[in-house]
Amino acid sequence: SGKSFTIAWLAHRLSVLQDADDRRVFDSVVVVTDRRVLDRQLQRTIRQFEQTLGVVENIDHTSRQLREALEAGRTIIVTTLQKFPVIAEQIGELPGKRFAVIVDEAHSSQSGESTKSLKAVLAAGNLEEAAQEEAGARTPEEEIDERVLEEIRSRGRLPNLSTFAFTATPKPKTLELFGSKRPDGKFEPFHRYTMRQAIEEGFILDVLASYATYKAYWRLLKTIEDDPRYDKRKAEHLLKSFVELHPHAIGEKVAVCVEHFAAQAATEIGGRAKAMIVTRSRLHAVRTKIALDGYLAEKGHPWKALVAFSGTVKDGGESYTESGMNSAGQDRVISDRQTAAEFEKPEYRFLVVASKFQTGFDQPLLHTMYVDKKLGGVNAVQTLSRLNRTHPGKQGTMVLDFANEADEIKKAFEPYYETTLLSEETDPNLLYEVQGRLLDFGVFATNDVESFARVYFDPRSNQDRLYAALEPARQRFVDLDPDEAGDFRGQLTDYVRLYSFLSQVLTFADPDLEKLYVFARHLRRLLPADKDELPREVQQNIDMESFRIQRTSRGRIKLERHGEPLEPAGSKPRAGGGAEELEALSRIIEALNERFGLNLGPEHRVTLEQIRAALEKDAGLDASAKVNTRENVRLTFDPKVEDKIQEIVETNFDLYKRITDDPDFGRALKNFLFDDYMRRHRRAEELLKLQESKTLEFKSSLRWNLQEDRKDDKHVTHAALKTIAAFLNTEGGDLLIGVDDDRKVLGIEHDRLENDDKFMRHLAQAVRNGLGDRAGTCIDPKTQIVEGKTVCLVSCQRSPDPVYLRWKGVEKTDGGDLYVRTGPGSVRLGEEDAKKYVATRFPSK
Repeated sequence: SGKSFTIAWLAHRLSVLQDADDRRVFDSVVVVTDRRVLDRQLQRTIRQFEQTLGVVENIDHTSRQLREALEAGRTIIVTTLQKFPVIAEQIGELPGKRFAVIVDEAHSSQSGESTKSLKAVLAAGNLEEAAQEEAGARTPEEEIDERVLEEIRSRGRLPNLSTFAFTATPKPKTLELFGSKRPDGKFEPFHRYTMRQAIEEGFILDVLASYATYKAYWRLLKTIEDDPRYDKRKAEHLLKSFVELHPHAIGEKVAVCVEHFAAQAATEIGGRAKAMIVTRSRLHAVRTKIALDGYLAEKGHPWKALVAFSGTVKDGGESYTESGMNSAGQDRVISDRQTAAEFEKPEYRFLVVASKFQTGFDQPLLHTMYVDKKLGGVNAVQTLSRLNRTHPGKQGTMVLDFANEADEIKKAFEPYYETTLLSEETDPNLLYEVQGRLLDFGVFATNDVESFARVYFDPRSNQDRLYAALEPARQRFVDLDPDEAGDFRGQLTDYVRLYSFLSQVLTFADPDLEKLYVFARHLRRLLPADKDELPREVQQNIDMESFRIQRTSRGRIKLERHGEPLEPAGSKPRAGGGAEELEALSRIIEALNERFGLNLGPEHRVTLEQIRAALEKDAGLDASAKVNTRENVRLTFDPKVEDKIQEIVETNFDLYKRITDDPDFGRALKNFLFDDYMRRHRRAEELLKLQESKTLEFKSSLRWNLQEDRKDDKHVTHAALKTIAAFLNTEGGDLLIGVDDDRKVLGIEHDRLENDDKFMRHLAQAVRNGLGDRAGTCIDPKTQIVEGKTVCLVSCQRSPDPVYLRWKGVEKTDGGDLYVRTGPGSVRLGEEDAKKYVATRFPSK
């Protein structure tokens, strides 16, 4: 998660922080996590930043082990909250040393078993008692939090200790202890990254965008019962069953959940969407799971359900456990620890929970939540936030709440969310009111909407016709005065958002609403943010090549529920801008066309430019590219480029389909984009902080034998070309020339070429002579100044063809040697191994 990465980054930065006298500020950095057993994800995240083996030490056993690590001054120590008293005591006894403690505050975590519910047998005899028994109980982690805070308060501020606390949902006591005091006496965090900002920047989804209490949901269905403009077939069984819904009518609620999921959620995220049912107690969870299994079987739905709760629950003389209920009917036992992993499987679409997994559970495919439990404060935020994880194709979420009022949820979110659009009532007739207000502006008429719909849903249409259908409305908008323009934009956005939400509940029989939704969603993308910012001639030259006609299924028009708006035309800078950048894109398209026998044209270059521009603006990716190995950068790059590819489904469906239908093509395109990105974002001075690896190597010189002080093209240049060839034949990489094996900067001046230009020409000629002209198109050498000296950074892409090194007097194989990377070295493959490698790595050759 973002918090884990921030903790890891801070831990490593603090571990190398030095004062004005170049002394380490902290002898040890201690990361305290909120799990009884160390959080494996946090461990992996912190180790990703580890440059030297042994810097990070995990302490999850004895307190003695922790004391020894602190006394020995281990650089980064990761331990659990339970051992915090030992940390505080030990630090107090080591006054000569300074420590930084990073606390990841508990948020009930995945265990979620409340103190009262840890009994082996639940003695409550009915659902009401069970709900009361478990309501409001604190978790063991929360009790640990209290002990940690009390420990800090009781000891006061230690002069040799600096404490950094991270939490998504700060409690008042935490703010008082760690926060900054304001003039009015209140406390605020030293720094905060709000939900609102995270939503706006696309890191999480807004779980309140499609939230409905059951009362509002039922009233909404009731409102349209006799209205001919709406198709009520999907809601008929709900209207019959829930006029007087009893709080514990589990069977009825299960029917609502399943039928709503089938009608509105099952096809989301490419048909992989999952749902969570949050119940009031463990006994509720047991009975809900039984009812859910029965209903799914009765209605013939292909989905399965899992349940998560702690301990043993007795009901009607039967004893139930999580493992026993999940394993029933299976050919194997599903243990409690396997529940989360089992839920990953596509057949499992429902997860029933009481407290366990209600918080601290990370499942990006979780799209819909059915809440049948009173939530308040932090618990409400943590529970609903299980839905906010992003995933390719996941455009939104849905919450149907049986137990809470909208105002209660709104109040719970406000301290963390800053603003909220949550409201209790949604009148579907508002759509008609907004439609009327939009028409009153005179920007478009009903015939404009009809014209656009005919083009949009005609698979034979092209971009020119699409643009022509939108242009009159766009032009009229440009002519509005600023106040009218702002009002129109707001109304247009309101219509799109309102329709997006209502379409999750209702099916509209009025096609005019659906046509207007498509029209509004696309028109909104073309409206300039501020008429004064854009000259008229720029607006008239909007590049409509980025639009693409998307085929729809036969039958009634089915619209995408959540259209993501593009930036206003002209507000984003075009990618690259220079001839070099355009040339790089042209080379990518040319290579793809040649390799796969395609005919990708200018519109595909436009799409690649847009993807590249989006990646270029990603500050986190840029930071990763500058300081990490290529392997680790790729771990960050791949999910981001996958998200961008999902976004082109509307603008360039042809390219999207090629990528998804042909894995080899998709993989090749992503490799090209990665290499192109890395070429522009690597910095020599940052690479010098890394160790040599499979994708990074240092060479003291290109042609000069420094030990013997003589030119040695035969061996020294061959060594550099060998590395380049190995990078090209494997996964790509970076070669730094002018740096020795100990990462000491020597500079390329030792190669005794008159200037940088002559050095670069010499390198280019050596590559052509030894590796061939085609290899030269796969490398990008550039000089950079580090520590006052010039070094040459050679960024190497994955080559689409095998590269053989031919160097007279050195080569061992007729026709050239094939080198590949294995770890931090380059290895020559024998003839038979080379043939096998080429057949695997370059199957088309």
